[in-house]
Amino acid sequence: MRARSAHHRPGRHRPLKVHGNLTGLKPSQRDRLARLYDRKVHKDQLISVPLAQSLCELSGEIGRQVGLMLDRGGRVVHVILGEPDRIFVPELGRARAGRSRFRGVRLVHTHLRGEPLTRDDLTDLRRLQLDLIAAIGVSPEGRPTYVEYSHLLPLGHEPPHAAPIRTTVQALADGELSFEAFISGLEDEFARSTSGAIETAGQLRAIAVHVSTGEADTNDSLTELAELATTAGVTLVDKLVQRRKELDPKYLIGKGKLDELLLRSMQLDCELIIFDQDLSPHQVRSIADATDVKVIDRSQLILDIFARRAHTREGKLQVELAQLKYTLPRLAHKTTALSRLMGGIGGRGPGETKLETDRRRARDRITRLEREIGQLAVHRQTLRQRRMDREVPVVAIVGYTNAGKSTLFNAITTSAVLTEDKLFATLDTTTRRLRFPRDRELVISDTVGFIRDLPADLVTAFKATLEELHQADLLLHVIDIADPRRDRHIESVLSILDELGLSGKPRLDVFNKIDRVPPDFAENLCREQNALGLSALNRESTRPLLAELEARLWHPRDPSEDQEPPLP
Repeated sequence: MRARSAHHRPGRHRPLKVHGNLTGLKPSQRDRLARLYDRKVHKDQLISVPLAQSLCELSGEIGRQVGLMLDRGGRVVHVILGEPDRIFVPELGRARAGRSRFRGVRLVHTHLRGEPLTRDDLTDLRRLQLDLIAAIGVSPEGRPTYVEYSHLLPLGHEPPHAAPIRTTVQALADGELSFEAFISGLEDEFARSTSGAIETAGQLRAIAVHVSTGEADTNDSLTELAELATTAGVTLVDKLVQRRKELDPKYLIGKGKLDELLLRSMQLDCELIIFDQDLSPHQVRSIADATDVKVIDRSQLILDIFARRAHTREGKLQVELAQLKYTLPRLAHKTTALSRLMGGIGGRGPGETKLETDRRRARDRITRLEREIGQLAVHRQTLRQRRMDREVPVVAIVGYTNAGKSTLFNAITTSAVLTEDKLFATLDTTTRRLRFPRDRELVISDTVGFIRDLPADLVTAFKATLEELHQADLLLHVIDIADPRRDRHIESVLSILDELGLSGKPRLDVFNKIDRVPPDFAENLCREQNALGLSALNRESTRPLLAELEARLWHPRDPSEDQEPPLP
Protein backbone atom coordinates (compact mmCIF):
# COMPACT_ATOMS: atom_id res chain seq x y z
CA MET A 1 0.00 0.00 0.00
CA ARG A 2 1.37 3.40 -0.95
CA ALA A 3 0.52 6.56 0.95
CA ARG A 4 0.62 10.05 -0.53
CA SER A 5 2.50 12.57 1.53
CA ALA A 6 0.89 15.90 2.25
CA HIS A 7 4.28 17.52 1.94
CA HIS A 8 4.84 19.91 -0.94
CA ARG A 9 8.20 20.90 -2.30
CA PRO A 10 8.32 24.68 -2.89
CA GLY A 11 7.37 25.41 -6.47
CA ARG A 12 5.63 22.05 -6.89
CA HIS A 13 1.94 21.92 -7.82
CA ARG A 14 1.27 18.43 -6.45
CA PRO A 15 2.36 16.32 -3.48
CA LEU A 16 5.45 14.13 -3.89
CA LYS A 17 4.79 10.52 -2.97
CA VAL A 18 6.91 8.44 -0.64
CA HIS A 19 6.97 5.01 -2.27
CA GLY A 20 6.46 1.93 -0.12
CA ASN A 21 4.23 0.73 2.70
CA LEU A 22 3.85 3.58 5.19
CA THR A 23 1.42 1.71 7.44
CA GLY A 24 2.40 1.93 11.12
CA LEU A 25 4.65 4.97 10.77
CA LYS A 26 4.30 7.96 13.05
CA PRO A 27 3.18 11.20 11.44
CA SER A 28 6.57 12.70 12.25
CA GLN A 29 8.35 9.83 10.50
CA ARG A 30 6.17 10.25 7.41
CA ASP A 31 6.89 13.95 7.40
CA ARG A 32 10.65 13.41 7.71
CA LEU A 33 10.57 10.98 4.80
CA ALA A 34 8.60 13.45 2.68
CA ARG A 35 11.00 16.27 3.52
CA LEU A 36 13.84 14.28 1.96
CA TYR A 37 12.52 15.60 -1.35
CA ASP A 38 13.80 19.04 -0.30
CA ARG A 39 17.36 17.79 0.07
CA LYS A 40 19.94 18.19 -2.67
CA VAL A 41 23.55 17.20 -3.12
CA HIS A 42 26.23 18.74 -5.28
CA LYS A 43 26.26 17.23 -8.77
CA ASP A 44 29.84 16.09 -8.18
CA GLN A 45 28.90 14.09 -5.05
CA LEU A 46 27.51 10.58 -4.85
CA ILE A 47 25.74 11.66 -1.65
CA SER A 48 26.53 14.27 0.98
CA VAL A 49 27.54 13.25 4.49
CA PRO A 50 24.60 15.14 6.13
CA LEU A 51 22.10 13.44 3.82
CA ALA A 52 23.68 10.04 4.48
CA GLN A 53 23.37 10.67 8.21
CA SER A 54 19.69 11.63 7.85
CA LEU A 55 18.97 8.46 5.88
CA CYS A 56 20.66 6.27 8.47
CA GLU A 57 18.89 7.94 11.42
CA LEU A 58 15.51 7.41 9.79
CA SER A 59 16.30 3.87 8.66
CA GLY A 60 17.59 2.86 12.10
CA GLU A 61 14.58 4.37 13.85
CA ILE A 62 12.00 2.76 11.52
CA GLY A 63 13.92 -0.53 11.22
CA ARG A 64 13.57 -0.65 7.43
CA GLN A 65 15.68 0.28 4.44
CA VAL A 66 15.30 3.82 3.13
CA GLY A 67 16.39 4.79 -0.37
CA LEU A 68 16.73 7.85 -2.58
CA MET A 69 16.75 8.11 -6.35
CA LEU A 70 18.97 11.07 -7.28
CA ASP A 71 19.25 12.60 -10.73
CA ARG A 72 22.49 13.94 -12.18
CA GLY A 73 21.75 17.40 -10.88
CA GLY A 74 21.73 16.03 -7.32
CA ARG A 75 17.95 16.38 -6.91
CA VAL A 76 15.88 13.75 -5.11
CA VAL A 77 13.34 12.34 -7.58
CA HIS A 78 12.04 9.40 -5.51
CA VAL A 79 11.97 8.60 -1.79
CA ILE A 80 11.48 4.89 -1.08
CA LEU A 81 10.69 3.01 2.11
CA GLY A 82 11.58 -0.66 1.87
CA GLU A 83 11.62 -3.72 4.13
CA PRO A 84 14.37 -4.61 6.64
CA ASP A 85 16.29 -6.65 4.03
CA ARG A 86 15.22 -5.23 0.67
CA ILE A 87 13.87 -2.24 -1.19
CA PHE A 88 11.37 -2.07 -4.04
CA VAL A 89 12.04 0.46 -6.77
CA PRO A 90 8.93 2.22 -8.16
CA GLU A 91 8.04 2.45 -11.84
CA LEU A 92 10.55 4.78 -13.46
CA GLY A 93 9.08 5.10 -16.94
CA ARG A 94 11.14 5.00 -20.12
CA ALA A 95 14.87 4.72 -19.68
CA ARG A 96 16.88 5.73 -22.69
CA ALA A 97 15.78 9.02 -24.11
CA GLY A 98 18.52 10.30 -26.36
CA ARG A 99 21.90 8.75 -26.77
CA SER A 100 22.65 8.02 -23.12
CA ARG A 101 22.84 4.35 -22.25
CA PHE A 102 21.91 5.03 -18.63
CA ARG A 103 18.73 6.22 -17.03
CA GLY A 104 20.33 9.31 -15.54
CA VAL A 105 19.50 8.44 -11.92
CA ARG A 106 21.30 6.57 -9.15
CA LEU A 107 19.89 4.64 -6.20
CA VAL A 108 21.36 5.18 -2.74
CA HIS A 109 19.79 3.16 0.06
CA THR A 110 20.55 1.87 3.53
CA HIS A 111 21.60 -1.61 4.68
CA LEU A 112 20.77 -2.38 8.30
CA ARG A 113 22.87 -5.50 8.82
CA GLY A 114 26.23 -4.54 7.40
CA GLU A 115 25.60 -6.74 4.36
CA PRO A 116 27.20 -6.05 0.96
CA LEU A 117 25.23 -5.19 -2.15
CA THR A 118 22.85 -8.08 -2.78
CA ARG A 119 21.93 -9.95 -5.94
CA ASP A 120 18.65 -7.98 -5.97
CA ASP A 121 20.64 -4.75 -5.86
CA LEU A 122 22.78 -5.77 -8.82
CA THR A 123 19.69 -6.96 -10.72
CA ASP A 124 18.08 -3.54 -10.21
CA LEU A 125 21.29 -1.91 -11.42
CA ARG A 126 21.19 -3.93 -14.61
CA ARG A 127 17.47 -3.98 -15.34
CA LEU A 128 16.85 -0.33 -14.56
CA GLN A 129 20.03 0.85 -16.31
CA LEU A 130 20.97 2.94 -13.28
CA ASP A 131 24.01 5.22 -13.30
CA LEU A 132 25.11 3.57 -10.09
CA ILE A 133 23.73 1.76 -7.04
CA ALA A 134 25.03 2.35 -3.53
CA ALA A 135 24.34 0.94 -0.07
CA ILE A 136 25.08 2.81 3.16
CA GLY A 137 25.69 0.69 6.22
CA VAL A 138 23.75 1.69 9.35
CA SER A 139 25.27 1.26 12.81
CA PRO A 140 23.13 0.21 15.83
CA GLU A 141 23.16 3.88 16.84
CA GLY A 142 21.75 4.92 13.47
CA ARG A 143 24.95 6.33 12.00
CA PRO A 144 26.52 5.66 8.58
CA THR A 145 29.44 3.22 8.76
CA TYR A 146 30.38 2.60 5.13
CA VAL A 147 29.31 3.19 1.55
CA GLU A 148 29.44 0.39 -1.02
CA TYR A 149 28.68 1.10 -4.68
CA SER A 150 28.72 -0.66 -8.03
CA HIS A 151 28.07 0.18 -11.68
CA LEU A 152 27.82 -1.47 -15.08
CA LEU A 153 30.83 -1.99 -17.32
CA PRO A 154 31.14 -2.01 -21.14
CA LEU A 155 31.32 -5.10 -23.33
CA GLY A 156 34.23 -7.40 -22.69
CA HIS A 157 34.25 -7.05 -18.91
CA GLU A 158 33.27 -9.98 -16.75
CA PRO A 159 31.17 -9.86 -14.65
CA PRO A 160 28.92 -7.32 -16.40
CA HIS A 161 28.97 -5.06 -13.33
CA ALA A 162 31.96 -3.67 -11.49
CA ALA A 163 33.10 -5.42 -8.34
CA PRO A 164 31.49 -3.52 -5.43
CA ILE A 165 33.73 -0.84 -3.94
CA ARG A 166 33.45 -0.29 -0.18
CA THR A 167 34.68 2.89 1.41
CA THR A 168 33.88 5.22 4.32
CA VAL A 169 31.39 8.04 4.26
CA GLN A 170 34.18 10.42 5.22
CA ALA A 171 36.20 9.32 2.20
CA LEU A 172 33.30 10.39 -0.02
CA ALA A 173 33.18 13.71 1.78
CA ASP A 174 36.87 14.14 1.02
CA GLY A 175 36.15 13.77 -2.70
CA GLU A 176 37.23 10.17 -3.22
CA LEU A 177 34.50 9.75 -5.85
CA SER A 178 33.85 12.66 -8.19
CA PHE A 179 30.45 11.55 -9.46
CA GLU A 180 30.16 13.94 -12.41
CA ALA A 181 33.56 12.90 -13.76
CA PHE A 182 32.80 9.25 -13.01
CA ILE A 183 29.55 9.04 -15.00
CA SER A 184 30.97 11.08 -17.87
CA GLY A 185 33.99 8.77 -18.08
CA LEU A 186 31.80 5.67 -17.87
CA GLU A 187 29.59 6.77 -20.76
CA ASP A 188 32.67 7.62 -22.83
CA GLU A 189 34.02 4.14 -22.11
CA PHE A 190 30.75 2.56 -23.27
CA ALA A 191 30.84 4.68 -26.43
CA ARG A 192 34.43 3.68 -27.23
CA SER A 193 33.62 0.03 -26.63
CA THR A 194 30.64 0.19 -28.99
CA SER A 195 32.33 2.08 -31.83
CA GLY A 196 35.36 -0.14 -31.65
CA ALA A 197 33.33 -3.34 -31.79
CA ILE A 198 31.23 -2.96 -34.94
CA GLU A 199 30.94 -0.13 -37.44
CA THR A 200 27.41 0.18 -38.76
CA ALA A 201 27.73 3.15 -41.14
CA GLY A 202 24.71 4.85 -39.62
CA GLN A 203 22.48 1.78 -39.88
CA LEU A 204 20.12 0.69 -37.17
CA ARG A 205 21.85 -1.61 -34.67
CA ALA A 206 19.98 -4.71 -33.55
CA ILE A 207 20.28 -7.91 -31.54
CA ALA A 208 18.77 -11.13 -32.91
CA VAL A 209 17.09 -13.51 -30.47
CA HIS A 210 16.25 -17.16 -31.15
CA VAL A 211 14.48 -19.40 -28.65
CA SER A 212 13.90 -23.10 -29.25
CA THR A 213 12.40 -25.98 -27.32
CA GLY A 214 14.07 -28.75 -29.31
CA GLU A 215 17.48 -29.82 -30.49
CA ALA A 216 17.22 -28.31 -33.97
CA ASP A 217 20.25 -26.42 -35.27
CA THR A 218 19.67 -22.70 -34.88
CA ASN A 219 22.51 -21.55 -37.15
CA ASP A 220 20.47 -21.72 -40.37
CA SER A 221 17.62 -19.80 -38.82
CA LEU A 222 19.85 -17.07 -37.43
CA THR A 223 21.82 -16.83 -40.67
CA GLU A 224 18.62 -16.22 -42.59
CA LEU A 225 17.45 -13.69 -40.00
CA ALA A 226 20.76 -11.86 -40.46
CA GLU A 227 20.17 -11.78 -44.22
CA LEU A 228 16.68 -10.40 -43.69
CA ALA A 229 18.09 -7.74 -41.36
CA THR A 230 20.71 -6.74 -43.92
CA THR A 231 18.04 -6.46 -46.59
CA ALA A 232 16.06 -4.18 -44.25
CA GLY A 233 19.08 -1.96 -43.65
CA VAL A 234 19.73 -3.25 -40.13
CA THR A 235 23.08 -4.35 -38.74
CA LEU A 236 23.00 -7.27 -36.32
CA VAL A 237 25.64 -6.62 -33.68
CA ASP A 238 24.88 -9.64 -31.51
CA LYS A 239 22.88 -12.87 -31.40
CA LEU A 240 21.29 -14.42 -28.35
CA VAL A 241 20.18 -18.08 -28.35
CA GLN A 242 18.33 -19.98 -25.64
CA ARG A 243 16.98 -23.53 -25.45
CA ARG A 244 14.16 -24.07 -23.00
CA LYS A 245 11.85 -26.91 -22.07
CA GLU A 246 8.95 -24.57 -22.78
CA LEU A 247 8.64 -20.99 -23.95
CA ASP A 248 7.97 -18.32 -21.35
CA PRO A 249 4.41 -17.01 -21.99
CA LYS A 250 5.36 -13.46 -21.06
CA TYR A 251 8.89 -12.93 -22.37
CA LEU A 252 9.45 -16.02 -24.55
CA ILE A 253 12.95 -16.17 -22.99
CA GLY A 254 13.80 -16.70 -19.34
CA LYS A 255 14.28 -13.79 -16.94
CA GLY A 256 18.01 -14.43 -16.75
CA LYS A 257 18.31 -14.17 -20.53
CA LEU A 258 16.09 -11.11 -20.43
CA ASP A 259 18.55 -9.44 -18.06
CA GLU A 260 21.39 -10.44 -20.37
CA LEU A 261 19.50 -9.06 -23.36
CA LEU A 262 18.97 -5.74 -21.60
CA LEU A 263 22.62 -5.48 -20.64
CA ARG A 264 23.84 -6.38 -24.13
CA SER A 265 21.52 -3.83 -25.70
CA MET A 266 23.08 -1.18 -23.44
CA GLN A 267 26.65 -2.30 -24.02
CA LEU A 268 26.21 -2.45 -27.79
CA ASP A 269 24.02 0.67 -28.02
CA CYS A 270 21.21 -1.22 -29.79
CA GLU A 271 17.98 0.41 -30.89
CA LEU A 272 16.16 -2.74 -31.96
CA ILE A 273 15.61 -6.35 -30.85
CA ILE A 274 14.48 -8.85 -33.49
CA PHE A 275 12.97 -12.18 -32.40
CA ASP A 276 13.21 -15.08 -34.82
CA GLN A 277 9.86 -16.37 -33.60
CA ASP A 278 6.51 -14.62 -33.94
CA LEU A 279 5.54 -12.74 -30.80
CA SER A 280 2.11 -12.15 -29.34
CA PRO A 281 1.09 -8.53 -28.66
CA HIS A 282 1.44 -9.20 -24.94
CA GLN A 283 5.00 -10.52 -25.39
CA VAL A 284 6.01 -7.54 -27.50
CA ARG A 285 4.72 -5.17 -24.83
CA SER A 286 6.37 -7.07 -21.97
CA ILE A 287 9.78 -7.30 -23.63
CA ALA A 288 9.69 -3.68 -24.77
CA ASP A 289 8.78 -2.57 -21.24
CA ALA A 290 11.59 -4.64 -19.72
CA THR A 291 14.32 -3.56 -22.16
CA ASP A 292 13.04 -0.15 -23.25
CA VAL A 293 14.18 -1.02 -26.77
CA LYS A 294 11.95 -1.39 -29.82
CA VAL A 295 10.95 -5.05 -30.31
CA ILE A 296 9.78 -6.71 -33.53
CA ASP A 297 9.49 -10.29 -34.72
CA ARG A 298 10.51 -12.03 -37.94
CA SER A 299 7.14 -11.53 -39.63
CA GLN A 300 7.23 -7.81 -38.99
CA LEU A 301 10.76 -7.63 -40.40
CA ILE A 302 9.62 -9.39 -43.59
CA LEU A 303 6.66 -7.04 -43.88
CA ASP A 304 9.04 -4.09 -43.61
CA ILE A 305 11.19 -5.47 -46.43
CA PHE A 306 8.12 -5.92 -48.60
CA ALA A 307 7.08 -2.33 -47.83
CA ARG A 308 10.49 -1.10 -48.98
CA ARG A 309 10.55 -3.11 -52.19
CA ALA A 310 7.01 -2.86 -53.52
CA HIS A 311 7.03 -0.46 -56.48
CA THR A 312 3.85 -1.09 -58.46
CA ARG A 313 0.46 0.09 -57.26
CA GLU A 314 -0.73 -3.47 -56.79
CA GLY A 315 2.36 -4.44 -54.84
CA LYS A 316 2.00 -1.47 -52.50
CA LEU A 317 -1.66 -2.23 -51.92
CA GLN A 318 -0.87 -5.85 -51.11
CA VAL A 319 1.85 -4.92 -48.63
CA GLU A 320 -0.33 -2.36 -46.90
CA LEU A 321 -3.11 -4.93 -46.60
CA ALA A 322 -0.73 -7.44 -45.02
CA GLN A 323 0.59 -4.83 -42.58
CA LEU A 324 -2.88 -3.76 -41.52
CA LYS A 325 -3.94 -7.35 -40.92
CA TYR A 326 -0.80 -7.88 -38.85
CA THR A 327 -1.29 -4.68 -36.88
CA LEU A 328 -5.04 -4.81 -36.22
CA PRO A 329 -5.05 -7.46 -33.47
CA ARG A 330 -2.20 -5.59 -31.79
CA LEU A 331 -4.06 -2.29 -31.61
CA ALA A 332 -6.17 -3.55 -28.73
CA HIS A 333 -2.99 -4.04 -26.69
CA LYS A 334 -1.25 -0.81 -27.62
CA THR A 335 0.46 1.04 -24.79
CA THR A 336 3.33 3.50 -24.60
CA ALA A 337 5.71 0.56 -24.96
CA LEU A 338 3.84 -0.97 -27.89
CA SER A 339 3.75 2.36 -29.69
CA ARG A 340 7.44 1.81 -30.34
CA LEU A 341 6.27 -0.75 -32.90
CA MET A 342 5.12 2.03 -35.17
CA GLY A 343 7.49 3.85 -37.47
CA GLY A 344 10.92 2.82 -38.70
CA ILE A 345 11.84 -0.85 -39.14
CA GLY A 346 8.72 -2.96 -38.98
CA GLY A 347 6.38 0.02 -39.00
CA ARG A 348 6.35 1.39 -42.55
CA GLY A 349 3.00 1.79 -44.16
CA PRO A 350 -0.23 2.33 -42.28
CA GLY A 351 0.96 4.59 -39.49
CA GLU A 352 -1.13 5.08 -36.33
CA THR A 353 -3.88 7.25 -34.92
CA LYS A 354 -5.73 7.26 -31.59
CA LEU A 355 -6.66 3.79 -30.44
CA GLU A 356 -10.43 4.08 -30.56
CA THR A 357 -10.51 5.41 -34.12
CA ASP A 358 -7.48 3.50 -35.36
CA ARG A 359 -9.13 0.09 -35.22
CA ARG A 360 -12.22 1.31 -37.06
CA ARG A 361 -10.13 3.06 -39.69
CA ALA A 362 -7.92 -0.02 -40.07
CA ARG A 363 -10.95 -2.23 -40.72
CA ASP A 364 -12.35 0.27 -43.22
CA ARG A 365 -9.00 0.49 -44.98
CA ILE A 366 -8.69 -3.31 -45.11
CA THR A 367 -12.10 -3.53 -46.77
CA ARG A 368 -11.14 -0.86 -49.28
CA LEU A 369 -7.79 -2.49 -50.07
CA GLU A 370 -9.37 -5.91 -50.55
CA ARG A 371 -11.85 -4.37 -52.99
CA GLU A 372 -9.13 -2.60 -54.99
CA ILE A 373 -6.92 -5.69 -55.08
CA GLY A 374 -9.91 -7.71 -56.19
CA GLN A 375 -10.49 -5.32 -59.09
CA LEU A 376 -6.85 -5.66 -60.13
CA ALA A 377 -7.23 -9.43 -59.90
CA VAL A 378 -10.13 -9.27 -62.36
CA HIS A 379 -7.91 -7.32 -64.76
CA ARG A 380 -5.17 -9.93 -64.38
CA GLN A 381 -7.68 -12.69 -65.05
CA THR A 382 -8.76 -10.95 -68.24
CA LEU A 383 -5.17 -10.87 -69.48
CA ARG A 384 -4.68 -14.51 -68.54
CA GLN A 385 -7.87 -15.48 -70.38
CA ARG A 386 -6.62 -13.78 -73.53
CA ARG A 387 -3.42 -15.80 -73.36
CA MET A 388 -5.41 -18.98 -72.80
CA ASP A 389 -7.65 -18.18 -75.78
CA ARG A 390 -4.53 -17.86 -77.92
CA GLU A 391 -3.22 -21.10 -76.40
CA VAL A 392 0.03 -19.46 -75.33
CA PRO A 393 1.83 -21.64 -72.74
CA VAL A 394 2.72 -19.99 -69.42
CA VAL A 395 5.84 -20.72 -67.37
CA ALA A 396 6.15 -19.29 -63.83
CA ILE A 397 9.50 -19.03 -62.11
CA VAL A 398 9.32 -19.97 -58.43
CA GLY A 399 11.90 -20.62 -55.76
CA TYR A 400 13.38 -19.54 -52.47
CA THR A 401 14.23 -15.88 -52.18
CA ASN A 402 17.67 -14.91 -53.53
CA ALA A 403 18.04 -18.15 -55.50
CA GLY A 404 18.67 -16.16 -58.70
CA LYS A 405 15.18 -16.23 -60.24
CA SER A 406 15.30 -12.68 -61.61
CA THR A 407 18.82 -13.15 -62.94
CA LEU A 408 17.66 -16.23 -64.85
CA PHE A 409 14.57 -14.37 -66.04
CA ASN A 410 16.80 -11.60 -67.43
CA ALA A 411 19.14 -14.11 -69.08
CA ILE A 412 16.49 -15.94 -71.08
CA THR A 413 14.27 -12.92 -71.91
CA THR A 414 16.95 -10.19 -72.32
CA SER A 415 15.09 -8.12 -69.73
CA ALA A 416 16.47 -5.80 -67.09
CA VAL A 417 14.51 -6.74 -63.99
CA LEU A 418 16.21 -5.52 -60.80
CA THR A 419 18.62 -8.12 -59.41
CA GLU A 420 20.40 -7.80 -56.06
CA ASP A 421 22.20 -10.16 -53.74
CA LYS A 422 19.49 -9.54 -51.15
CA LEU A 423 16.32 -11.27 -50.08
CA PHE A 424 13.09 -10.30 -51.85
CA ALA A 425 14.72 -8.18 -54.54
CA THR A 426 11.61 -8.97 -56.63
CA LEU A 427 8.09 -8.44 -55.31
CA ASP A 428 6.13 -7.34 -58.34
CA THR A 429 5.36 -10.02 -60.90
CA THR A 430 7.01 -9.36 -64.27
CA THR A 431 5.82 -11.09 -67.43
CA ARG A 432 7.62 -11.38 -70.79
CA ARG A 433 7.08 -13.26 -74.04
CA LEU A 434 9.73 -15.72 -75.17
CA ARG A 435 9.80 -16.74 -78.85
CA PHE A 436 10.92 -20.14 -80.20
CA PRO A 437 11.36 -21.43 -83.77
CA ARG A 438 8.30 -21.91 -86.05
CA ASP A 439 6.57 -18.87 -84.49
CA ARG A 440 6.16 -20.56 -81.16
CA GLU A 441 6.08 -18.40 -78.05
CA LEU A 442 5.42 -18.70 -74.38
CA VAL A 443 4.79 -16.31 -71.53
CA ILE A 444 7.24 -16.47 -68.64
CA SER A 445 6.60 -14.80 -65.26
CA ASP A 446 9.05 -13.85 -62.53
CA THR A 447 7.26 -14.05 -59.18
CA VAL A 448 7.98 -13.15 -55.57
CA GLY A 449 10.42 -15.42 -53.77
CA PHE A 450 9.36 -17.80 -51.04
CA ILE A 451 10.78 -18.09 -47.54
CA ARG A 452 10.14 -20.44 -44.66
CA ASP A 453 7.24 -19.53 -42.39
CA LEU A 454 6.07 -16.82 -44.76
CA PRO A 455 3.57 -14.71 -42.78
CA ALA A 456 0.05 -15.93 -43.48
CA ASP A 457 -1.25 -12.38 -43.92
CA LEU A 458 1.37 -11.82 -46.60
CA VAL A 459 0.39 -14.96 -48.49
CA THR A 460 -3.26 -13.86 -48.31
CA ALA A 461 -2.46 -10.33 -49.48
CA PHE A 462 -0.43 -11.63 -52.44
CA LYS A 463 -3.08 -14.16 -53.40
CA ALA A 464 -3.95 -12.23 -56.58
CA THR A 465 -0.31 -12.20 -57.65
CA LEU A 466 0.20 -15.85 -56.81
CA GLU A 467 -2.78 -16.76 -58.97
CA GLU A 468 -0.30 -16.52 -61.84
CA LEU A 469 1.07 -19.81 -60.55
CA HIS A 470 -2.31 -21.53 -60.81
CA GLN A 471 -2.61 -20.54 -64.46
CA ALA A 472 0.91 -21.68 -65.34
CA ASP A 473 1.43 -24.75 -67.50
CA LEU A 474 4.82 -25.33 -65.89
CA LEU A 475 6.56 -24.18 -62.71
CA LEU A 476 10.27 -23.49 -63.11
CA HIS A 477 11.73 -24.15 -59.64
CA VAL A 478 15.06 -22.33 -59.29
CA ILE A 479 17.40 -23.61 -56.56
CA ASP A 480 20.68 -22.11 -55.38
CA ILE A 481 22.99 -25.13 -55.59
CA ALA A 482 25.77 -23.32 -53.74
CA ASP A 483 23.66 -22.60 -50.66
CA PRO A 484 24.35 -25.13 -47.89
CA ARG A 485 20.72 -24.73 -46.82
CA ARG A 486 19.35 -25.73 -50.24
CA ASP A 487 17.64 -28.91 -48.99
CA ARG A 488 15.68 -26.94 -46.40
CA HIS A 489 14.90 -24.29 -48.99
CA ILE A 490 13.55 -26.95 -51.34
CA GLU A 491 11.37 -28.32 -48.54
CA SER A 492 10.04 -24.83 -47.77
CA VAL A 493 9.19 -24.10 -51.41
CA LEU A 494 7.44 -27.46 -51.88
CA SER A 495 5.54 -26.92 -48.63
CA ILE A 496 4.31 -23.48 -49.75
CA LEU A 497 3.32 -24.85 -53.17
CA ASP A 498 1.36 -27.56 -51.40
CA GLU A 499 -0.39 -24.95 -49.21
CA LEU A 500 -1.31 -23.06 -52.37
CA GLY A 501 -2.74 -26.21 -53.94
CA LEU A 502 0.03 -26.39 -56.54
CA SER A 503 1.76 -29.62 -55.57
CA GLY A 504 0.31 -31.40 -58.62
CA LYS A 505 1.42 -28.73 -61.09
CA PRO A 506 4.13 -29.86 -63.62
CA ARG A 507 7.50 -28.68 -62.32
CA LEU A 508 11.02 -28.42 -63.70
CA ASP A 509 13.83 -28.11 -61.16
CA VAL A 510 16.81 -25.96 -62.08
CA PHE A 511 19.99 -25.77 -60.03
CA ASN A 512 21.41 -22.28 -60.46
CA LYS A 513 24.92 -20.98 -59.66
CA ILE A 514 26.72 -24.17 -60.72
CA ASP A 515 29.79 -21.99 -61.32
CA ARG A 516 30.16 -21.76 -57.52
CA VAL A 517 30.49 -25.51 -56.89
CA PRO A 518 32.79 -28.26 -58.28
CA PRO A 519 31.57 -29.52 -61.70
CA ASP A 520 31.38 -33.15 -60.54
CA PHE A 521 29.20 -32.18 -57.57
CA ALA A 522 26.79 -30.21 -59.78
CA GLU A 523 26.59 -33.00 -62.36
CA ASN A 524 25.90 -35.71 -59.79
CA LEU A 525 23.29 -33.67 -57.93
CA CYS A 526 21.43 -32.75 -61.13
CA ARG A 527 21.38 -36.39 -62.17
CA GLU A 528 20.12 -37.54 -58.76
CA GLN A 529 17.38 -34.87 -58.66
CA ASN A 530 16.49 -35.14 -62.36
CA ALA A 531 17.19 -31.43 -62.68
CA LEU A 532 19.04 -29.08 -65.00
CA GLY A 533 22.16 -27.21 -63.97
CA LEU A 534 23.13 -23.74 -65.17
CA SER A 535 24.56 -20.40 -64.21
CA ALA A 536 22.16 -17.54 -64.85
CA LEU A 537 25.18 -15.26 -65.30
CA ASN A 538 26.23 -17.33 -68.33
CA ARG A 539 23.56 -17.16 -71.04
CA GLU A 540 25.14 -20.03 -72.96
CA SER A 541 24.46 -22.36 -70.06
CA THR A 542 20.72 -21.66 -70.38
CA ARG A 543 20.41 -23.35 -73.82
CA PRO A 544 19.55 -26.80 -72.35
CA LEU A 545 16.82 -25.13 -70.31
CA LEU A 546 15.27 -23.53 -73.39
CA ALA A 547 15.38 -26.87 -75.18
CA GLU A 548 13.71 -28.59 -72.24
CA LEU A 549 10.97 -25.94 -72.09
CA GLU A 550 10.24 -26.41 -75.76
CA ALA A 551 10.20 -30.19 -75.39
CA ARG A 552 7.78 -30.10 -72.46
CA LEU A 553 5.40 -27.48 -73.80
CA TRP A 554 5.17 -28.55 -77.46
CA HIS A 555 5.22 -32.33 -77.68
CA PRO A 556 5.22 -34.56 -79.58
CA ARG A 557 7.78 -32.65 -81.60
CA ASP A 558 8.73 -32.97 -85.28
CA PRO A 559 12.20 -34.59 -85.44
CA SER A 560 13.17 -32.04 -88.08
CA GLU A 561 12.84 -29.37 -85.39
CA ASP A 562 15.30 -31.16 -83.11
CA GLN A 563 17.84 -28.41 -83.14
CA GLU A 564 19.45 -26.25 -80.51
CA PRO A 565 17.11 -23.32 -79.83
CA PRO A 566 18.65 -19.92 -80.38
CA LEU A 567 19.10 -17.56 -77.47
CA PRO A 568 16.65 -14.66 -77.61
